[in-house]
Amino acid sequence: MHTQPLVAKARAWLPLLPLLLLLLATYWLNQQVLPLPQKESQKRHDIDYAVDRFSAVSLDKEGKPRYIIAAERLWHYPDDDTTHLQMPLLTSLHPDRAPTVTSAQTGMISSKGDEVSLYDEVRIVRDAGGNIGEQRFATDYLHVVPDRDWADSNQSVVVTDRYNTLRAVGMELDNKTRTVKLLSRVRANHDPIRE
Repeated sequence: MHTQPLVAKARAWLPLLPLLLLLLATYWLNQQVLPLPQKESQKRHDIDYAVDRFSAVSLDKEGKPRYIIAAERLWHYPDDDTTHLQMPLLTSLHPDRAPTVTSAQTGMISSKGDEVSLYDEVRIVRDAGGNIGEQRFATDYLHVVPDRDWADSNQSVVVTDRYNTLRAVGMELDNKTRTVKLLSRVRANHDPIRE
């Protein structure tokens, strides 16, 4: 007597069996065609484009040249969206004074293109202007925001002018106001004016 209700229940579910098998087969097929998750170590770090003797001019709101960025070679990696520079040269242009020229051995442009990091033998030459003589800066790292005419470093910096040599760790350079802020361990040597 007990087997008859079970058989009746099984017969009630029997029309749904093909539908359940179809759902199961669809799920299995879907799992077969999904791409395998890529492991972090399997991602490729390949260059998608490179440019030799690269040069670009950025314009201000009036259409006048604001700064020029150039490099012996530029290349881009799409996996981390980094743009690298070999022998970069950044020239900041001003209508009322001589340009400020920054060079390095290597560099990298941010993914948004609004910041530049310069590495190895970074040199800045800021020509004389107003009551400030020519200044030269040397460091191994410089973070530059060209649109703001701003640069900073957390590394050792040497600043020289005609009569002084300043050594410090860390610097903030505002090229608009022509000011320099040395952040720590500042030491200065002054050579007196010889007549």
